[in-house]
Parts: sequence; C-alpha cells; structure tokens
Amino acid sequence: MFPGLFEWIWDGGHMVFMGGLWYALGIIGLGLTYCIVKSAIDTAGGGEGGHGHH
Repeated sequence: MFPGLFEWIWDGGHMVFMGGLWYALGIIGLGLTYCIVKSAIDTAGGGEGGHGHH
C-alpha cells in the first residue's frame, strides 16, 4: 500500500490516498509543533501570563 512496497502502483487512487494522508499528517504535525512551541514560550516567559488564575 505504501511506496516502496512491491504492490505499489502509481495510479490516481493511490495518489489521492497518499495526498490525503500526508495532508492530514501535515496538519496534525503543524498543530502539535505550534502547541509545543507555544508551551515552551509560555513556560520560559514565566510570570502571570495575563490571566491571573492561580
């Protein structure tokens, strides 16, 4: 099913499937990266964070 396997055929169905798969994985990866970077920045910044909850 994946490129590199002997059953792989470059046809429209496989390209649409892999395009959708990598599109979804890209969105998930970007979201996780944003959350990790935002958390690191907030943690390094310290302070109240402007919300006043504690």
